[in-house]
Amino acid sequence: MAREIEMLSQKATEHAKWKPSKEKPEAKRPIYLRDGGGLYLQVSAADTKSWIFVYTRAGKTREMGLGSFPDYSLKEARESAKAKRKLLAEGVDPIDARGTQRAQEAAQKAGALNFAECVKRYIVANSSGWKNEKHAAQWQSTLDEYAAPIIGALPVQDVDTARVLRVLEQEVERGGKKGRLWDLLPETASRVRGRIEKVLGWAKTHDYRKGDNPAVWRNNLQNSLPKRSKVQAVRHHPALPYAEMGAFAQALRALPGTAPQALEFCILTAARTGEAIGAKPEEFDLKKGTWTIPASRMKAGREHRVPLSPRAVEIIKAQPEGAYVFGGRYKETPLSNMAMLEVVRGMGRKDLTVHGFRSTFRDWAAESTSYPNELCEMALAHTLSDKTEAAYRRGDLFEKRRLLMLDWARYCNTPKRSAKVTPIRKGAA
Repeated sequence: MAREIEMLSQKATEHAKWKPSKEKPEAKRPIYLRDGGGLYLQVSAADTKSWIFVYTRAGKTREMGLGSFPDYSLKEARESAKAKRKLLAEGVDPIDARGTQRAQEAAQKAGALNFAECVKRYIVANSSGWKNEKHAAQWQSTLDEYAAPIIGALPVQDVDTARVLRVLEQEVERGGKKGRLWDLLPETASRVRGRIEKVLGWAKTHDYRKGDNPAVWRNNLQNSLPKRSKVQAVRHHPALPYAEMGAFAQALRALPGTAPQALEFCILTAARTGEAIGAKPEEFDLKKGTWTIPASRMKAGREHRVPLSPRAVEIIKAQPEGAYVFGGRYKETPLSNMAMLEVVRGMGRKDLTVHGFRSTFRDWAAESTSYPNELCEMALAHTLSDKTEAAYRRGDLFEKRRLLMLDWARYCNTPKRSAKVTPIRKGAA
């Protein structure tokens, strides 16, 4: 141990400075100023000070931190050291006693907080980093529906693997069928599991629970449940055959109201539902025929420019002023995300989804044009699967995509089209 000085005074404590050792001036080890009874003031090379209680028990010397100076005065440090010496006299190791006390406090803290409360606190702590309020609502609703009835009122410390399995194996009913949540609704079940895992991880970080996370998949739940991919094959969104697109677009254009126009715009731009109904006037440059969707509204989290066909521009110009291009009744809120689907159902096509029109566009581009694959993927705002190509791709091929979207708009504007389609051959390589 470094040099020691007998007994300290308040003045000496306040003015204590670190000095290098005469034997090893290059060393940056802290110095210890002794007050007596095992109490030392530790002064670091940065001149920060803290109280240390040094004692020997069972032949082993241990150092116990008692707090920093000046947060704890010399008098307070002496009182604390006295209490530690009393524990030693009673045969109790002070460091072990403090660890036990902290563990008991953590257990009491955990017992006072149930899983449902942890969910609320997790959402509050993390929602600022999520894209929108809808995501937070989905988090709350899925856990309220599937997890809360089983583990919601349970102290978060008591949530174990068996209880997580009860959540994932509960019986549900959808479409007249009954079965385990994991089997019948594998995508939903996977999200529930992942969200439980995150909440329990947050609870552990904040000392509301101890031990391993029982909701992790690897080396835990994977031994009790089949993989999602084994439970159910990927289901693609029902899509309109592209040969029927002209007739569908003609019927759609004849319908009155905002929702049909929003759907037609969504089809012409190959956009997602949320991107279309959330569009705001400031995102458009109609003179240049450009729609710029900010990164905050994109699934991939990056800005996306969309070239607009003359018909798409015409639809935008036809909308009344408001906070949203395709707004609700008073234009201060976006159109409902079910509005376009209701239009499709009203046209007698209950077999289709709005998202499926992106597949219609992709099928048309692949089977009826010579546009490169990466160009079509960019039009859908998909991430390039080839990481090497993506690393070297700096532009967004905007002008080439403009040609692609113009051809798509012309195709959609041709009402009478048989299933036998003459392929478009356009040089856009």
